Amino acid sequence: ALDLCCGTGDISFALAQRGAETTGLDFSPQMLEVAAQRKAQNLNSQTTPPKFIQGDAQQLPFPDNQFDIVTVGYGLRNLTSWERGLNEMVRVARPGARLIVLDFGKPPNALWRAIYFTHLQLSVPLIGLLFCGNAQAYAYILESLKHYPAQLAVAEKMRALKLKNVQVINLLGGAMAINYGEKPDEIGKD
Repeated sequence: ALDLCCGTGDISFALAQRGAETTGLDFSPQMLEVAAQRKAQNLNSQTTPPKFIQGDAQQLPFPDNQFDIVTVGYGLRNLTSWERGLNEMVRVARPGARLIVLDFGKPPNALWRAIYFTHLQLSVPLIGLLFCGNAQAYAYILESLKHYPAQLAVAEKMRALKLKNVQVINLLGGAMAINYGEKPDEIGKD
């Protein structure tokens, strides 16, 4: 399994605990340092721990068709080009592989979307101030959502990349979403 934008390794560790030989990749050395510390604390686990490497999710350092699972959690919208990141996910996925994108979304219901965006604008800075001592610590979430087309466009791009069984699973009324797709055995074959 490959976990992109792995941060401190939450998804990477979860994949490894389920028996996947897992690589976590992140652009930030500071995040990877925390992941390495967490890995060192869990070395007594009976599962093979993930390995962590620094890299760019838009230019993956892996050959084509290498991974059975490719995930990204709360990272696709932060890439300079989310489309390039998705292209790379497909490139390194083996035929039959599962691709999973978990990220903040844009609720389809206009009233819920307005409430949600107001929450991000007003409450999230307060949470950042209380927990991080910095009101702007999580302000990037709302800003990144302004430029990210969210779950429906990700699903459309997955279909354009010829993935099959593409699904959008809305969570919290679409405030978060999981995009799922499978790489076909042969491109162009359903």
